[in-house]
Amino acid sequence: MSSFVIEASGLSKSFGSTHALAGVDLSVRTGESVAIMGASGSGKTTLLHCLAGITRPDAGAVAFQSGGAGRVDVTALSERERSRLRREAFGFVFQQGLLIPELTAVENVALALMLNGMPRARAEEYGRGWLAALGLAGMEDRRIGQLSGGQAQRVAIARAQVTGASVVFADEPTGALDSVTSADVMGALIDSTVGQGRTLVVVTHDAVVAGRCSRIVDMRDGRIVGERVPA
Repeated sequence: MSSFVIEASGLSKSFGSTHALAGVDLSVRTGESVAIMGASGSGKTTLLHCLAGITRPDAGAVAFQSGGAGRVDVTALSERERSRLRREAFGFVFQQGLLIPELTAVENVALALMLNGMPRARAEEYGRGWLAALGLAGMEDRRIGQLSGGQAQRVAIARAQVTGASVVFADEPTGALDSVTSADVMGALIDSTVGQGRTLVVVTHDAVVAGRCSRIVDMRDGRIVGERVPA
């Protein structure tokens, strides 16, 4: 059995005349944290979206090693199947969190489980446990507008983790935070993923954030131009 949880080969993607990806190969091991770095327009977010089944590449393939279903060809799945895969196997943390402001912190987290069919009371119980683990005990019933930026990102991390996602994809998860809060949030993200034997793939322009990961992948003009291990 492969030790890779994600294997991508020959990924190409264009948007009109813009070539976002030009034949990218990337493999990510189980329990690894990988930072994808590059200037704006280098293709790093498009690569993350293809790996996560959000965007279908024009060419190439992405395989996901699922604990229950074995090896899954993500690019061969229908939109409905990819949507289910994202709900059940993947977690997502974005720069702005994309939380629902009308809901409380625990409701935002529980929603991920409720979409998979779990009853609300049980989902909120799991949600409270994750929020407590991420330092938000006592804040479960606050709405998102009543939380600081760092606290809101911890809610987003809890939402990404509560379903038991084996891979968490994070796109500039600390981009809107100050340096101290960024360090705290990144620490929480790594502890709750890699620290639990799960896999983390991060897109970032921040060298400090990338330096917290076990491997850095550098991109330019839709291609991977180098890989390195942080000092």
